[in-house]
Amino acid sequence: MKALVIRVFGGPAVLEMAELPDPEPGPGEVRVRVHAVVVARTKDVAARAGKPPFAPQIKTFPHVLGTEHAGVIDRVGPDLDDGLVGRRVAVSAVLSCSRCRACLVSREEACSEFGLVGIHRQGSYAEYCVVPVDNVREIPAEVAFPEAAALAANGGVASAQLDAGAAGPGTTVLVPGAGGALGVTVAALAAFRGARVIGVDRRPPRLAGLPLVALDGAADDLPARILEAAGSGGLDCVVDNLGITAWCEAYLPALGALGRVVVSGAVNHDPVPIRLLQFYLRSQSLIGVRTGNRQQIDRLWADVAAGFRLPAGFVHTLSWTRAPDAHASLQSGGTSGQLVLTMDESSAAG
Repeated sequence: MKALVIRVFGGPAVLEMAELPDPEPGPGEVRVRVHAVVVARTKDVAARAGKPPFAPQIKTFPHVLGTEHAGVIDRVGPDLDDGLVGRRVAVSAVLSCSRCRACLVSREEACSEFGLVGIHRQGSYAEYCVVPVDNVREIPAEVAFPEAAALAANGGVASAQLDAGAAGPGTTVLVPGAGGALGVTVAALAAFRGARVIGVDRRPPRLAGLPLVALDGAADDLPARILEAAGSGGLDCVVDNLGITAWCEAYLPALGALGRVVVSGAVNHDPVPIRLLQFYLRSQSLIGVRTGNRQQIDRLWADVAAGFRLPAGFVHTLSWTRAPDAHASLQSGGTSGQLVLTMDESSAAG
């Protein structure tokens, strides 16, 4: 098969096309003919450059990057039903052991042996990718492969975050960085689930067309604007994928009684001051969410079956032969929404 590989860590140019043996699925595995694969900032771009947290976990070369993807099952392991062949699927990248305490209570995202397709095993920047059958979800016929890949990349964790934050009808949800790939998905899914959404972004035009109240993250009076937008009841939930200290200080005063801050990122690794008196007097919560587990991924695809779709113009596609350009664009900050590599012309239409 053809695959994009890295033989050393480095700039986008280290991505090169190569011929590798076709992978064969083992017990409990399926082989997916890849049609679309997301380009992830940390799991792909930073890993390719040799940066933590994932590059140190890549142990052998040549290595095939590529995490969440979508395509068609074309072969199954010896213990699986051949009826799976031909199904259009989206693929989660999370690998779990099925044995540890977390896995035994269906919390695979906290697995003691947590791994990822594309990091701990060969990934989906390739014509074929072998994954556990538990990682695939069948996708509706009307959902194109690029959108399915983007949903697999961002939808599961968005579903997990909103579940943790108890976001739903009658709640007000704040999403810092709502113009980013994950932020857009969180905001759109929160609105679909009935929440009122406030989005903050340093580039407010990126929020145009989203179902939210847009706030300029660079404004000097951001704390006052958040308080005003939150209303008298305050924020019920904050989904923070950035952990920027100044923004945390801006939204924490607006957190209401029983409010929940769900954290899934810390871009600067800076400490965030939290006034514990407020937290316990108002019964507030700070919750860390790593990614979605299988139940939360199932809920995402139930939402998709019920009509949830990503906002128009959110998914941007490039041929996988232009993967170095895609990496360079994401690395420079020149991309909004979710960038997806397509393996052939038909994949863009699904």
